[in-house]
Amino acid sequence: MKALLLENIHPSGINLLTSRGYEVTTLPGALGEDDLIAALEGVDLLGIRSNTMVTPRVLEAVPDLRAIGAFCIGTNQIALDAATAAGVAVFNAPYSNTRSVVELAIGEIIAMARHLTDHNARMHAGEWVKTAKGSHEIRGRSLGIVGYGNIGSQLSVVAESLGMRVLFYDIVDRLALGNARRCDSLEELLAEAETISLHVDGRAANRGFWGDHEFSLMRPRALFLNLSRGIVVDTAALKRHLDSGHIAGAAVDVFETEPKKNGPGFESPLCGTPNVILTPHVAGSTEEAQENIGSFVAGKLSDYAENGSTVLSVNLPPVQAQRPGARRIMHLHRNVPGVLATINTILAEHGTNIEGQTLATRGQTGYVVLDIGGEVSDAVVAALKAMPEAIRVEVR
Repeated sequence: MKALLLENIHPSGINLLTSRGYEVTTLPGALGEDDLIAALEGVDLLGIRSNTMVTPRVLEAVPDLRAIGAFCIGTNQIALDAATAAGVAVFNAPYSNTRSVVELAIGEIIAMARHLTDHNARMHAGEWVKTAKGSHEIRGRSLGIVGYGNIGSQLSVVAESLGMRVLFYDIVDRLALGNARRCDSLEELLAEAETISLHVDGRAANRGFWGDHEFSLMRPRALFLNLSRGIVVDTAALKRHLDSGHIAGAAVDVFETEPKKNGPGFESPLCGTPNVILTPHVAGSTEEAQENIGSFVAGKLSDYAENGSTVLSVNLPPVQAQRPGARRIMHLHRNVPGVLATINTILAEHGTNIEGQTLATRGQTGYVVLDIGGEVSDAVVAALKAMPEAIRVEVR
């Protein structure tokens, strides 16, 4: 089988797939829609990061594609509904770079509180300005975390260990860790927190989530961090509040429009603004995180391709499938009554013995893995694929 890995996937992922017998092709940058379609000819597994858009058109054009690995946290760059309809499994790395993002957030909070970037710029310009004006310890100050998932909750723990007082707001009812306090509304959080850090996902409903109104509700001279998704913040509004002095500093790692490859070409209204830290979407880009992500996602892709395991798949029902002893049938289908009975009837009519069977459903999709004693005839495969509910049928 063939795998295509884009956007500088860590060698750990490449090595894992190669060691398991895959023919791996790598490209350093992202690909546009037409180039991606051309590159995916004959490819079974696709690995991307955040800049390659896998659209419904791409998925329709490459019916042989079996799985996509997002070697990052987010999957909003993948048309998940279209992937599910095409029977393409999608995997990501929801936990592997959490610590790296948290450490950058903490570092940036300290850097902004101490105006380190301003001091650094003046020193490089040959100017010595030793002053304590505007510099603060973070101990005893309040941190408001918007989005208390994997990253937000770990940031909560680390920030509290440094002496910060933590508040959080999430639309989901989350358990507070340590001494963190849940706020009942975003307005309550903004009225109290001196630093705000966003950790929300990139779903379409979050576009423009943070704008003039939210910035105006923040405390005067507050600090602001966005290490989540570029689309959630109105950058022009942030620039206005920084220029007015209402917001004392900002750290931004993600942007609505990001260059497809390294080099010149980045533009932002925030460039040149004092006490603003701009980083090129590197919150999760440490050697440790990328190594973990590489091996984790590559392992998930390989496990799915080889034995049908969909544990931690973003879009398919979760089935923990161990390596088969004989032959294995993977049947992805629309989740309607009677599908499993029809599958079993087809197998029985063709004298095919079932040694093990695992079924799981997610929403409108069902997925069953069947371990078969002996061979699976072409007639059985044809009958299973002919079922009106079938989305994808494979035999290993």
